[in-house]
Formats: sequence, structure tokens, C-alpha cells
Amino acid sequence: MNEDLLRDTESFLHEQIPLTRAMGVQVESYDDSQLVLTAPLGPNHNHLGTAFGGSLSALTTLAGYAMLWLRLGDRNAHIVVRESTIRYKHPVRGTLRAVCKKPDDADFATFKAAFEGTGRAHLRLRVQIVFEGKDCVLYEGDFVALR
Repeated sequence: MNEDLLRDTESFLHEQIPLTRAMGVQVESYDDSQLVLTAPLGPNHNHLGTAFGGSLSALTTLAGYAMLWLRLGDRNAHIVVRESTIRYKHPVRGTLRAVCKKPDDADFATFKAAFEGTGRAHLRLRVQIVFEGKDCVLYEGDFVALR
């Protein structure tokens, strides 16, 4: 993927959502299958030395947000999360790494048609935080794009 697009996306997140800068969020990769955001454990740990649940929740929400922002390609659209669920299955003891799979092509086409027709559409996205080969956090969010 284009390195400039990754840096532009990271800059956008840091400018528009200041928490991302404090968390140390970076856009690791984006390709035809997924988007990966990372954040170091240092500023995101809890009293046990593992990743703080709020940081895990924020990073998964950000991954869904950024995926939709990139896929939609409309820089004037407003994207918000309408509803989400999260399951914390295992502690994260190192770098937080959120992986958002690209939405299904048919689902995205329906979303895009609705957005173009009405200026409002929603899409459900899934994000995982993987550490040492384990799915540690499972997130599902319903994101809304508004014109």
C-alpha cells in the first residue's frame, strides 16, 4: 500500500482524534484484505502491566473508523460508531495490534449505494486484537457515515 496514504491516515487520526496521539497509535498497514493499527503498551497499560481495557476498546473502535474512512474515500463524510460490543478474552502483554478485516464486497456495495443515495448509511465491522497468536479482543461495531 502507498506509504503516503498510511501517513496521511495516521496524521488525520492524530489531528481529528487527539487521544490517538496520546496512545501512540500508528497505521501499520492497509491492503486489499485488512487494516492494522498499533499502539505501544507503555502509554496504554493498566495497574497489572497489561493493556488497559479502555485503550483496547479505543483502538478497536479506531480501526473500524479508519477502515470505513479509507474505504469510503469521501473526506467530507462524518463517520461515527452507533453501537458496539467487545469481548476481552485474554490479556495483552505487549504491543496492541488491532486488525480490521475489509468488509464483504456485497455489504460495502450496499452501504456505498445507500450513502450516495441518501447521504446516510451504516456498516457493521469486526476488529480483533491479536497478541502472540491469540485472539485477545473481539470487537463488533456498527458505523454510520453521514454527509
